[in-house]
Order: sequence, then C-alpha cells, then structure tokens
Amino acid sequence: MGEQATKIGHGLAKGLGIKVAYRDPMGPSNEPVTRGESTFSVGTVDTCAYNEPEPNSIDWLCEIAPSGQQFIDYFVNLFPFLKWITRYNMQWLLGDLVAGITVGAVVVPQGMAYAKLAEVPVQYGLYSSFMGVLVYWFFATSKDITIGPVAVMSTLTGTIVLQVQATYPDYPAHMIASTLAVILGGIVCFLGLIRLGFIVDFIPLPAISAFMTGSAISIASGQVKTMLGESADFSTRDATYLVIINSLKHLPSADINAAMGVTACAMLYIIRSGCTYAAKKYPAKAKIWFFVSTLRTVFVILFYTMISAAVNLHRKDNPLFDMLGSVPRGFQGAAVPKMDRKIISAFANQLPAAVIVLLIEHIAISKSFGRVNNYTINPSQEFIGIGVTNLLGPFLGGYPSTGSFSRTAIKSKAGVRTPLAGLITALVVLLAIYALTEVFYYIPEASLSGVIIHAVGDLITSPNTVYQFWRVSPLDVLIFFIGVVVTVFSSIEDGVYCTICVSLAVLLFRAAKARGQFLGRVTIHSVVGDHLLDNDGKYGSLGTNQHPPDHDEHHHRSIFLPVNHADGSNPDIELEQPYPGIFIYRFSEGFNYPNANHYTDALVQTIFNSTRRTNPHAYARRGDRPWNDPGPRPGRAVEETEDTRPLLQAVILDFSSVNNVDTTSVQNLIDVRNQLDLYASPRSVQWHFAHINNRWTKRALAAAGFGFPTPTSSDGFHRWKPIFSVAEIEGSASAAAHAEMINNQREQALHKHDVEANFHKHGSTTERETETIESTSSQDSSIIAEDKQLQHDLKDSKAYRGRRRVALVQGMNRPFFHIDLTSALQSAVANSSEVIPEHH
Repeated sequence: MGEQATKIGHGLAKGLGIKVAYRDPMGPSNEPVTRGESTFSVGTVDTCAYNEPEPNSIDWLCEIAPSGQQFIDYFVNLFPFLKWITRYNMQWLLGDLVAGITVGAVVVPQGMAYAKLAEVPVQYGLYSSFMGVLVYWFFATSKDITIGPVAVMSTLTGTIVLQVQATYPDYPAHMIASTLAVILGGIVCFLGLIRLGFIVDFIPLPAISAFMTGSAISIASGQVKTMLGESADFSTRDATYLVIINSLKHLPSADINAAMGVTACAMLYIIRSGCTYAAKKYPAKAKIWFFVSTLRTVFVILFYTMISAAVNLHRKDNPLFDMLGSVPRGFQGAAVPKMDRKIISAFANQLPAAVIVLLIEHIAISKSFGRVNNYTINPSQEFIGIGVTNLLGPFLGGYPSTGSFSRTAIKSKAGVRTPLAGLITALVVLLAIYALTEVFYYIPEASLSGVIIHAVGDLITSPNTVYQFWRVSPLDVLIFFIGVVVTVFSSIEDGVYCTICVSLAVLLFRAAKARGQFLGRVTIHSVVGDHLLDNDGKYGSLGTNQHPPDHDEHHHRSIFLPVNHADGSNPDIELEQPYPGIFIYRFSEGFNYPNANHYTDALVQTIFNSTRRTNPHAYARRGDRPWNDPGPRPGRAVEETEDTRPLLQAVILDFSSVNNVDTTSVQNLIDVRNQLDLYASPRSVQWHFAHINNRWTKRALAAAGFGFPTPTSSDGFHRWKPIFSVAEIEGSASAAAHAEMINNQREQALHKHDVEANFHKHGSTTERETETIESTSSQDSSIIAEDKQLQHDLKDSKAYRGRRRVALVQGMNRPFFHIDLTSALQSAVANSSEVIPEHH
C-alpha cells in the first residue's frame, strides 16, 4: 500500500513538474553514498549502517497533535489545586491563616482607595477584592500572588469609564466597569485555554519597569490634589506633566485636608523606616517588626478615622474635611452584568492596552516570586485564573482585577504555604463588607490619597536597578526612559504601546543585523596550576621535556575561536586559518529571513577578499568581464598579476545557534552557492554543516541540495572521501568501560596506600584530609606500576580482546552534515582538490 501511494505521488509530481529529488546528486536511486576511497572502513570495525530518515508531514502532525494522555492532562491541569489539596495539613493551615488575615487587613483599605481611582463607589473595590481572592486559588500555580484591585488597572479603568460617560452620560460608572471586566476576562481566559501564555515573554523587563514607574508617577501626581485638598478646578486625568504643573500652581488653595493627607502619608513612611531599622537592630524580633510594618496601613487608617469621627461626629452636614461617606452593607451591587453594545464599542479601542496592563503586572510578579520561593508558574494557567476571576467578579459588582505587587510581597513574607490562603483573605473581606461599613463612613479621603501615594511609591524603579540595566545592556536604559517619558507626557496607554513597540523593534534589529563570525583554529592545553593535564588525568610538567606540548597528541586539542576575538578571547593568541581556502563561519542569532542577507553578504565579501579566482582566464576579452570584477589595470596582462591568495575549497557553516530555517534563508544559501561555484569554476565549492540541531533543518538543507558533495558542471563527481563520526556500543566492550575499570582500580590502589601510610605514621587508620599527586614519590611510583600492570591485564581480558562495536552517530546518506566542527574540517580537508602544505 505504501509503495503504491509513493508511485501515485511521484506520478502526480511528475505531471505537475515537481522535482522530488531536487539537487540530489545521487538521484532517485537508493545507492549508498560511499563512492571514493572512504576513510570509514567496515573492515576495521564492526558497525551497523545507519541512514538518517527525513521527517515528513505525518511526523509533524504527530509532534503537534496531543496524545490521549496529554488530552486528559490538559483538563486535569486546569485545576492545579487537585495536586496538593489532598495533602493539606495543619502546618500549612497555620501559615495560610497568618498570611490570609494579614493580607485581608491590607486589602480592605487598599480596595476602597483604588475604587476611587476607577471612578466607582468605594464598595465596588471591596466586591472586587472579595471575588479575586475567593476564585483565584482554584486555578492558581502561584502560592504568593493576590488578585484584586490594583492602582494601575484601576486608573486605566477610571480613564475608560470617563471616556464612555463622555459619550453616554446615562450609564453608571459601575456598570461600565463591570462590562469592561467581563470582556477582559473572556479575552484573557481564551488566551489561557489555548495556551498562549508565552506571549508575555515578548515584553522585556525594562519595558515592564518603565510601565510600572511611569504609571506610579502618573497615579501619585493625580492624588496630590485630593491629599492637599486643593479647591482649584483642574482635571487629574490630564497628562502627568500637566497635573504636576497644575498641582504646584494651585498650592495656595490647599485647605485643612492637607493635614489629614500629608501627615498620613508621612506616618506610613516613618513607620516603615522605623520597623526596618528595628528589624536590623534586633534580628531576633524581625518577624514581629515585619507584621507591624505590614499592618501600618491599617493602623494609619484607623487612627485618622478615629480623629475624623471625633471631629465630625456632630457635623455630618458640614464636616471639617472630606470623608468617604456612606458605604452600603453587603453585596448591594450583585447583579447580572449588562453587556451593552454601545458601551463595548465605546471602549473597544482601549482593550489592547487594558489586556496588556491586566497581564503584565500579574505575570511579572508571579514569575519573580516563583523564582524566589523555588517554584515555577504556568503563565497560561495564570491567564485562566485572571480570566475566570474577571468573568465572575462582575456578578457581585466587581471591576477589572489582577495581581498586586504590594499585597503579594506581604503575603510571601507572612509565610504563606498554599494558594488556599486566598480563602482566608476572602473571609476577612466578607467580614468588613458586613460588619465595618459604619466605620468606613468617617475615613478621610485625603488620608486614602496618602495611602495610594505610599502604595504606588514601591512601584517606582530604584536608581540602582536602572544602573544594573546600564551594566547589562545600555540600550535597555534607553527603552526604560523612553517608556517613562512617554507615560509622563502622554498617557499610561501610550507608554505601554511605546515600550512594547520599541522593545520589539530592538529585537528585530538585533536579529536582522546579527553578526556571524569567521573562526580560526588554535591548539590549547589543559593546565592545572603549573602542570599539564592529559586525557588520563595524569600530570606533567609545563614546558619541560617530560611532556612536550607540541609533540604529544594526548596533551593538546584544537578549538575554534572568532578570528577577530569578538568573544573576548586573548588577542595575543594568533589564530590560524583552518586550512588554505577553507572557511568556517558561525551564525550568532539564528538564520531566518530577517538576517539571511546580512549573514551571507558578509560571508561572500570575506571569501572574495581572502581567495583568488580559480581560473583567471575565465574572461577571454576585457569586455566580457562584469563591471564589479574589472580585473587588472589597463596594459597589464592577467598572468602578470601576483596573487598568492589560496583558491576557494570549502565552506563550513556552524549551525549551533540555528534552530530553524525558512524558505528565504535556504534560498539565500542556494544563491550564494551558485555565486561561489561561478567564482571557483570549473570546480565546485563543497559545503559542510556542523551542529545541526533540528531534523527539519536537515530536511530543508537536503531539499536544497546540501548534505552531500556538489558535482561539477563538466565532469560530475571527483573521487571523494566521506568521513563519519562513530560511537562505541555494547558498554562492557567499549573503551569507556575499560577506562572506568582502570580508574576504579587506581582509586582503590590510592586508598590502600593512603591507609597504610596513615597507619604507619599514626599507629591507626585516619581519614584523609588532603590528597596530593606527585609523580616523584616512591609511593606513587608503585601505584603507577600497579596501574600499568592493571591495564596490561585488562588488555588481555576477553572483554577487551573482543572486536569493538561502533555505530554511526549520524546517517551515511548526508555525509556533509557533521556532528562537530572537527569532523567537518577533517572532511573538508580530505576532499580538498588543492594540495595542502605539510605544515598545515
């Protein structure tokens, strides 16, 4: 059946004019590629012939199609709590109780404060806080993250609410915010279900830092007006620089609210600084000071609420300063979200920025705390957690929520053990919604603004972090400041778009302008201290006649380094051309359509500059020469020119950094091959490849005619010598097993002599503290003698006398695809048509 399908396929291809064996010098026959005098002889070793199969479309489908078990695992992994909930214990419960209560005490005042940023009544911040911590733990792959209202997302929500109300003023703010949450939740949940969590990896750390810093500055500047109680009428939703200017311009209009706002913000910083100092001064009580610092927001809000209640208890109609006002008890906003097309169309242009803001902070925080606490998150699963939270939150009145940096840090330091701590936090928020609403009435709005400014201050990137960006990559600092400046002078949304676009542009530029390296060969020796180290682990003197470095092949090896020392290698080391006319070229950052021309242009130019044309008489008349190769000066014959450069023999490409190729890059290689064949005519340039890591890359190159010798246009194949890499099999008969046996026996002999020496020295056996190998000692001389006798005995053993079985590492059908650069160079030299000087 398979043969019949093949015949039908070949017949159809012939009818359509498709060349199945394109550029295959062996043709459609199954003749093995062993022409010439092969240096790989089956008469000396016992081998199993191996032809590497090419992947096909069925293989590709099998690779991407999930198996039955993977299909089951997909649905099981949607609920990660199933893996640990059955092992829940009292010790975990104690840690979750402490962390959950601590976070709950913080999220209540923060949730109300952030609701004001979202332009919705404060109770909706509590609703969002409750649903976020209640639902997330079902889908969580992070034990530390806390989902709820955050400053940046609340600010963006407020901007969208005001934008929609400017067009449709009859729609209440909470309904617009709930509709936005449902849409965002659906989008993010869908991205998670189709496992697209990796898309956040396209947003680099400098872009995230710029987004967080610019947003923090924007939010803090917008709260200054409320914290100072400025009565001037100006919008805090303008560009950040305008808000700062207006706030400074109207400072004289500040009133008594400034006393409640500025002092509250100052007190928060004073408490934190004091607790930090006390924890360093008294490290034994650091845990106590941590909880005091964590609960500082609760202390400050309660303190200023008490002051407000004492002052305004009998002045509800004319309070001395602005207060929060009535907060309904219970879930008064619970309802089915209203999905109005007018609302959706009004904020549709803001959805991309909203999705990015919803994800970027959450994933960045969860990854960071995962690394700190030794676990790995699943970004796609986190998408599902965020999505489901925002889909269900609006049914209780919630607005868009995501991971919070400050509350996550508190939760982690409080000793959280599992994501179930979110359930404890939900109970604390539920208690506040039903039992503390009367207290919330007297909370000063200026104090809440002070809390917001203090909270977002931690999001500003420190100068030391920016300096580290500079040390790692100066270009990242430029991206950072571009993002911050755009956010300050425009908006948070524009800052998000700008940083992402600039980061992607830099990525594409680096890929398109990737610089390959020509490699040269150098002989190196392994040295321990002032001793040479050979392959058997023995020591020899450096620079003495005992182990001459230049003559003993067991003490040196050849490596390949960039000829321009761009990798930082010592420039005093002179690298030699591997062999005349043979070039080794290494790709640095993949080989695809953006950078294919940049790579090959540099490759061809260097080859032209370093070699001479094979046939200088290729152009009979001066007019036949192309304009870009004008030849010698007028009046001077071609043969009179002196050119000692070698002829072009072969090109070796190092594909160690290439994962995939595409049609553009492969076609580019074909064009370069044709160009160099014309340059080397009547001979053909041989192309060798090393370190190909992908079967599909091999298939693509083989389809273009690479992987085997290139026939000349005149007389086809020359005799050539295929060189293959083999590995020993049948472990007990291999040289590796033999070496291991010798090493084990040597260690036993060393241990025996050490025990005897310690016994004679101390009268008893003692444990070795140090071990020094000196070839001049009589003790080690006896060990070496025993070692030689052992090797002699092993050579006489049955296992060693047996024929050594080896197997090909790569297929015989692609002899110019090599396992490493050394074998590629050996093959290129063996098949070179020019006589190589002996000194090379």
